[in-house]
Amino acid sequence: MPLPVVLSDFVSLLFPRVCLACQEPLARGEDDLCTDCRAQLPYTDYHRLPPADNPLARRFWGKLPVTHVLGYLTFQKHGRVQHLLHELKYRNQQQVGRVLGRHFGQELVGAGYADTFGLVVPVPLHPRKLARRGYNQADSFAEGLATALGCPWHPEALRRTAATESQTRKNRLQRWHNVATVFEAARFELVAGQHVLIVDDVLTTGATLEACCAVLLAAGAREVSVATIAVA
Repeated sequence: MPLPVVLSDFVSLLFPRVCLACQEPLARGEDDLCTDCRAQLPYTDYHRLPPADNPLARRFWGKLPVTHVLGYLTFQKHGRVQHLLHELKYRNQQQVGRVLGRHFGQELVGAGYADTFGLVVPVPLHPRKLARRGYNQADSFAEGLATALGCPWHPEALRRTAATESQTRKNRLQRWHNVATVFEAARFELVAGQHVLIVDDVLTTGATLEACCAVLLAAGAREVSVATIAVA
């Protein structure tokens, strides 16, 4: 056996790399997610449906024109997806976002989305929250997606102008009022004429993403689409 392989195996025994989803040690050749989790994660596959048949798109019907609504995984309480989101959002495991973004981006390329988007934009955090947490969990997902799709991403195309209360216990109308006027375009030259893909960690009612899409369209975006890691 070649010496580099022996050394790699020895290091893996001392400091085993674990799957981001289930925390079990990764086998040789596995990268970030184990083979079992890659097979068992609850994929939505909505990106394979025509837009008119996509149930996620219905959350935006009659509100504003959103071209594609894309959600990678189905959120399940106490499951692998909740664990991944918790690691990303609260434990600074930004690799989770990059890995899932890259995998989803590769899926989208395979489904014909390779040349669809001109810019990927993460939903921004308010500066105070960003300073407190130290990072925006949507940034790493945007980075992974953009890398796989072969298009740019920019974390400052949108700005959050006011801090808001948690959306967790609010209904759809309350969520909309909570975020309706808290975003503004910060880099008009990046957005103008582009098909912008706005991304976040979870799609629930869609109120936050809807507010961001409205601002991007008003700033001159040619089209807007939405992508999230998970769908609740």
